[in-house]
Amino acid sequence: MIRSELITRIAKQNPHLYAKDVEAVVSVILAQIAAALTSGDRVELRDFGSFATKELQGRTARNPKTGAVVSVETKLSIAFKPGKAMRVRLNRPTTRGDGDPSQPKHIID
Repeated sequence: MIRSELITRIAKQNPHLYAKDVEAVVSVILAQIAAALTSGDRVELRDFGSFATKELQGRTARNPKTGAVVSVETKLSIAFKPGKAMRVRLNRPTTRGDGDPSQPKHIID
């Protein structure tokens, strides 16, 4: 699923919201997650999972075309760890006719 599909699905599930408003909310949420990760904070979304930055150590590698040895610098990457509820949902057995997977089984208040 890409961003526009996510926005369309949310708008269809919430007909009282305009798609442009859903797009604005999704943009703000993603921007806040990005800002937190950029500043080194961990982002935890209960029952969904957590995002954190992870440092990848520098190393030596080879250029696949030339075979020359190159130095790869230390850099940051993003790690995602699914929450317990997400792991359970991902690993449950599925059967045909189980319903629409985009519909939540329960709503968290």
